[in-house]
Amino acid sequence: MTKMMVVCTGDAGVRFDRDYYANEHFRLAKACWEEHGLQSAEAFFPYADTDHWISIGVYTFASEQGVHDALASPKTQQVMDDVKNFTDATVVLRSLFKAF
Repeated sequence: MTKMMVVCTGDAGVRFDRDYYANEHFRLAKACWEEHGLQSAEAFFPYADTDHWISIGVYTFASEQGVHDALASPKTQQVMDDVKNFTDATVVLRSLFKAF
């Protein structure tokens, strides 16, 4: 199992619709990436008065290759085009985490 984390950042003025992200955006991601092994998606919303992280999305795939295949898929453009529907935030980090 491999997890892809996506972090969005911004200041207090950045628009971010948590409900849309956790429901509609994840539904779209699952529709586009299930064929590549996406098993689940989770949303976390950190709080810290000095950090500018707005959200952390955790996408769990069956394998690391599945993550690479999903991101290389033409359907990924649909997922990226949907970002404007829930935020003005900048996506600053994508990381892979594997169990060891």
